[in-house]
Amino acid sequence: MGTREVYEEKLRSGAHLHRDPTINPGLGSPRCPRCLSLLNPTAGEGDWAITSVLHDATAVAGSGAGALLSAVHGFNTGIPFVQKHVKGPKWLQLLVGVPPLLLFSGASAVFGAYALPRFAQLTVTSYYAASSGSHYAVSQITRQIESAHFSESDEKSR
Repeated sequence: MGTREVYEEKLRSGAHLHRDPTINPGLGSPRCPRCLSLLNPTAGEGDWAITSVLHDATAVAGSGAGALLSAVHGFNTGIPFVQKHVKGPKWLQLLVGVPPLLLFSGASAVFGAYALPRFAQLTVTSYYAASSGSHYAVSQITRQIESAHFSESDEKSR
């Protein structure tokens, strides 16, 4: 008794789609229900800001790349330095050399997690700024060509 009409009205209005953007994970930070990324309350202010998902992905990639590259560099340069200056068995040299290597690797991971999202933001902003600048220049040239064409056609029609 009226259920079909109610169902059709829900389909037309989209009320059956539950898209509540304030799913609270329990820690007080709202998340998107589709991608579960943190919602940024000031996202409407910047036109060229990268999304939070891209920011998180570049932070993870930067952290991994920074840690991996610094660990390789530390093993190639730091451990031979420790072996040269610390006399004794290998386990003592590793015991002395690994903690600074871990600190260096951790610091590089933190730097990578900070720097790579900033670099991605700079890249996106530069791309959109250059793109909008070229679109503006092309539209100005197009206006000049069209105005010259229309003024020539007006003179010929007289």
